[in-house]
Amino acid sequence: MAEESAGEIIVAGWMDYEPTDRDTMLRHLVEVGKRTRAQEPGCLDYAMTADPADGRRIRVYERWVSQQALDEHFTTAHIKDFRAATTGLTRVGVSLETFSVAGARSMR
Repeated sequence: MAEESAGEIIVAGWMDYEPTDRDTMLRHLVEVGKRTRAQEPGCLDYAMTADPADGRRIRVYERWVSQQALDEHFTTAHIKDFRAATTGLTRVGVSLETFSVAGARSMR
């Protein structure tokens, strides 16, 4: 069961894939990111990027208005489509964490 949070949630970390699978996974992640940002008002940011120093690594950054919004994300049709499309790609490592945001300030 997900831990409840009254504030924003950040998901950050990385996922490693076999080098032959990384770019395919990244293409799917870019597409699901577009759909997530367009269709889910609880998503504040969703970015998956290739690590230029590691041919296996995808960097992950997501920002959500709440834990509930993140939980609902995993039930959407585009996530189900994404999971079906990426079955068979080989993930060889992962380090993802969720952070509850207690406060924020601009760095301007």
